[in-house]
Amino acid sequence: MKSGNVLLSVLAGAAAGALAGVLFAPHKGKVTRKKIGRQSGALTDEVKEKINELLDDLSERFEKTKESVSEYAEQKMHNSNPAKKEAASV
Repeated sequence: MKSGNVLLSVLAGAAAGALAGVLFAPHKGKVTRKKIGRQSGALTDEVKEKINELLDDLSERFEKTKESVSEYAEQKMHNSNPAKKEAASV
């Protein structure tokens, strides 16, 4: 969940920075809009990168969990075979 918190913090910080920039802008509206356009493009790239990192992390954790469950199930199946053989022979 740490990655999600980081992403949320980045988004909140970017929004606060953009709002402060607009409120305290020393430039005319046209110049300010151009700056916002450039900054939003950079922010979009950063958010996409963070989302991709989060998805990669989640995929990696999912694969590890899937392998662990498969190994556990395999182990349980292997351990239950002697009991089945013994029950069948009785």
